[in-house]
Amino acid sequence: MKNKRKIRGIAAGAIIAASYVVLTYIAAAFNLSSGAIQIRLSEALTILPIFTPYAIPGVFIGCLLANLLTGCAVTDVIFGSLATLIGAIGTYFLRKKPILATIPPILANAIIVPFILIYVYNLEGAYPYFFLTVLAGEVISCGVLGLLLRKGLVKRGVDKYL
Repeated sequence: MKNKRKIRGIAAGAIIAASYVVLTYIAAAFNLSSGAIQIRLSEALTILPIFTPYAIPGVFIGCLLANLLTGCAVTDVIFGSLATLIGAIGTYFLRKKPILATIPPILANAIIVPFILIYVYNLEGAYPYFFLTVLAGEVISCGVLGLLLRKGLVKRGVDKYL
């Protein structure tokens, strides 16, 4: 029984990683996944650690792959993915309070990504501006879409399988 649960968890993590990549490609098609103003649909998946710890490596690996496959700079691949990992871990620790669980990925990205935009991509603008633009995108992705995803999963009972 324990092995079956572990296999199910690993499979869920892999599906989450693949979903993250696909959702990032969809957002990229509409020029929403990078730049000063970004709304990564895939960041909604950072809510999933409230259901299973296997979602933590799922969103981290998904973000890493998405950043690699969409041509991000190496520094962005590393630190952008770490921001998502930090957020996913924070979500897991706040899993008993779903609304609060959205805060770690929002803040991790809002704090880290502006440095990437300024020092890696040399975008013109001040840190506070990029902090606010990334924060707004993360609130939409993690906060609004993430909570809608959670609500839909709970409503359909999918959360019991993760």
